[in-house]
Amino acid sequence: DIDENTTGDRELTGRLYGGDQNARVSQEILLGIGGVRVLRALGIRPTVWHGNEGHTSLMMLERVREEIAAGRSFDDAVDIVRRTTVFTTHTPVAAGHDAFYYPLMEGHLDPLEGYGTALGDHRAKLYGLASHPADWGIAFNMTALALRLSGHVNAVSKKHGEVSRAMWAPLWPGRKPEDVPIRSITNGVHVPTWTANATDRCLRDNLDPEWLRRHDDPALWQKAESITDETLWALRTHVKLGLFHFLRDRLRQRWAAHDVEAGQAVALGALLDPEALTIGFARRFASYKRATLILRDLDRLRHILDDTHRPVQIIFAGKAHPADEGGKDLLQAVYRAARDPIMAGRIAFLEDYDMHAAHWLVQGVDVWLNNPRAPLEACGTSGMKAGLNGVPSLSVLDGWWMEGYDAGNGWAFGGPDGDEADAHDADQLYGILEREIVPLYYDRGMDGIPRGWLEIVRHTLRTITPAFSSRRMLKEYIRTMYAPAAAGAEVPPAPPAPAAPTD
Repeated sequence: DIDENTTGDRELTGRLYGGDQNARVSQEILLGIGGVRVLRALGIRPTVWHGNEGHTSLMMLERVREEIAAGRSFDDAVDIVRRTTVFTTHTPVAAGHDAFYYPLMEGHLDPLEGYGTALGDHRAKLYGLASHPADWGIAFNMTALALRLSGHVNAVSKKHGEVSRAMWAPLWPGRKPEDVPIRSITNGVHVPTWTANATDRCLRDNLDPEWLRRHDDPALWQKAESITDETLWALRTHVKLGLFHFLRDRLRQRWAAHDVEAGQAVALGALLDPEALTIGFARRFASYKRATLILRDLDRLRHILDDTHRPVQIIFAGKAHPADEGGKDLLQAVYRAARDPIMAGRIAFLEDYDMHAAHWLVQGVDVWLNNPRAPLEACGTSGMKAGLNGVPSLSVLDGWWMEGYDAGNGWAFGGPDGDEADAHDADQLYGILEREIVPLYYDRGMDGIPRGWLEIVRHTLRTITPAFSSRRMLKEYIRTMYAPAAAGAEVPPAPPAPAAPTD
């Protein structure tokens, strides 16, 4: 955003989402082709290139073009790029895989230095690497391009690997889905970033003063069993109070600025009770994530929330994609529920959700709710962040929770797909709250400590942190993807690619 750049280019880099397909293609050219050329200009020569999601695929196309320009044959150029490229696909949602009309792509690519007529006879074959059927014809598909130009490919959870292999099997004619060369490396989260300061102090005192250096070692976490109930309850109470101080400070600032009226204040959490069982739900408001599933039967929900002796409350947070009208409708439905007096102030919506707010929320709630429509959750990481702090998940068995859930660190629900899936899943969700979660949380002795609940908190700490840390994830990438790519290891044969369409 400097004066030397044109207004159009400054707008192009001004926001991640929004604009039309021309803007999207321009952004991906800037990222992929521009990214390679920036590294070349800086004298940086990567041994291995890693593309995350199809938005990066033109990086691979540019490197093939470079090899051809250096005098290599088309097949040799593709082979060199494939051997040194890692690609991670992140979404099983079809709309998440960018596909464009060929005339649009050619209109953008042909004028670039090194493309168009400069490619000569190689042009149709190079562009054909992205060929893939769409509802409206043969598309320039960014994920198909990446799969053809990457010799090392992975999905982001074991379940997502199964879904991805089935989804992209048509690219490998004659292969069974289980034989499609897409492996799985489950995502992880950065433990030092998402662990509360109080949790860190507790683990230093009760686990190991240097626990962060060894946090991906499962053996270390056996010591978590020795953390006393009194210590664990004091920790969870302290962190939870921090969340409520954050919520009220933010609301107080808006109230003092005359930026909120009474109804909004209730919706933003003014009536929340720090001692009530608190459920957190925060993520993108995409339709498949079903933010309003727990609102499906408001009468039943109200009986759960507004129990005088065992109250429950829900804090929602998140944003919708600017172009996702369905997601924006879900967000508005949540906000209306938060303003509805019949809910007695037991539902709140945290506005302006960002990383700072996320820290407080994943650390301070008692239960983390996640209820996507399976199998559309590639992995999910918010529940991992909560789990680092001993917050158990209440989640559909999809994505990472298929691997994380062991019946002792949270709760699982969800049934088959179909028209009745939402009704079935909502009924299970309410039932688990009514019969298991709420009674367990409020089962206290004379000292006021929920010892049965703390068994789940302790087990959550012990099982989630080592298995779902980014340290474990990165070691897995190095061992199974980066090291073989750096060594020039053999890679599976590339999927066949037709030449680019000529009409």
